[in-house]
Amino acid sequence: MRSLVIPSTGRYTLSRARLHASLTTGVHAMLDADGFALVDLSVADGKIASIKASVGGPRSDEAFDLAGRIVLPCFVDCHTHLDKGHIWPRSPNPDGTFASALDTAGLDRVIRWSAEDVAQRMDFALRCAYAHGTKAIRTHLDCVSPQETISWPVFEAMRDRWRDRIELQAACLLGIEGVRDRDWFTGLAKRVANAGGILGVVTYMVPDLDELLDTVVHLATSYGLDLDFHADETDDVQAVSLSRIAQAVIRNRFEGRVLVGHCCSLAKQPDAVVHDTLDEVAKAGLAVVSLPMCNLYLQDRRDDSTTPRWRGVTLLHEMKARGIPVAVASDNTRDPFHAYGDLDMLEVYRMATRIVHFDHPVADWPMAMAATPAQIMRLDDAGSLKVGASADFVVFRGRSWTELLSRPESDRIVVRRGQPIAADLPDYTELDDLMERN
Repeated sequence: MRSLVIPSTGRYTLSRARLHASLTTGVHAMLDADGFALVDLSVADGKIASIKASVGGPRSDEAFDLAGRIVLPCFVDCHTHLDKGHIWPRSPNPDGTFASALDTAGLDRVIRWSAEDVAQRMDFALRCAYAHGTKAIRTHLDCVSPQETISWPVFEAMRDRWRDRIELQAACLLGIEGVRDRDWFTGLAKRVANAGGILGVVTYMVPDLDELLDTVVHLATSYGLDLDFHADETDDVQAVSLSRIAQAVIRNRFEGRVLVGHCCSLAKQPDAVVHDTLDEVAKAGLAVVSLPMCNLYLQDRRDDSTTPRWRGVTLLHEMKARGIPVAVASDNTRDPFHAYGDLDMLEVYRMATRIVHFDHPVADWPMAMAATPAQIMRLDDAGSLKVGASADFVVFRGRSWTELLSRPESDRIVVRRGQPIAADLPDYTELDDLMERN
């Protein structure tokens, strides 16, 4: 497909492009069974000039015939861990369990996470995401003291370096028990606010959970911060912190945006508990992101003689039916929490389709990898294709979902501001100097 030449300047039209209705604003064209429309997409001065129903092949020298190939908006990845990424070669998970991931990553952080180490791995990960076609990323940053004093300045410098290529957001990450040190946590909230970040914690079923959640919500209100939680990343049916987060948001009349990740235990709970929890989540206005690849890797892992018996994902279909915004994201890449991954949102969506059944019908599930996370992250110019917006999209070889999701699409063409990018995936050898084991 590299024979398709997209000009780097001027104006042009991609004729017979296949766009999905859920990711395209204002298109008036006949849709196929999977929600695709065949359109002519015109670009001028780095923006989308028009999207019109296709009437045939190219009609001018400025038109390039895609012959029905799929074009998607650039991806939005709303839950990642750029500070942990790519430490697997020096700190592999010994047994693949969640407990070992915590211990292994924590030890690596204490020993190795200097500003230089974090910055080099973070930049490597961002180059991967950029080459795959991602436009915006939210990362969590471990804030177990004193790591917050190291990672936040690195993130702010990286955000400036990557401005105009990837929109970067960051949320602090620590166990909810850290909120008990009110003075320290208030200082962290100030640091997050000064960096334009998001306030985040990992919730556990501790006895004072409600009190701690109230503190988190109050500080978010005081500093004008949105919230981002890790919750119930377990198969323990007694883990119901998603419900408690919703109750805290309602109780404190919180008006910011709240994203909750994982919520795995919900899939194990009785129907009555599920229905009550989802009613609370909808009332509170929470959004939920599932991390299908990481949770498939970690959840229900027992020993090498036992086959896992559940998928580790949350109840996205039931949530979506209640109007709860749902997204999927990359989560961890090549670290003790997930040995694989490359911040490729097409891979994430492909896996989500197979694991969570984003098909039969496809409906508007594609929003989960672009439009919905863009809305969660308050990004107006991302996640969809619309006239007047920046011409940021990815051209694929596949002409249908079954073609698109059956191959890696490694020869995709990423277009930013109307121009194809010249970005190759970085080689892993770049990280060799960081991977000496201690």
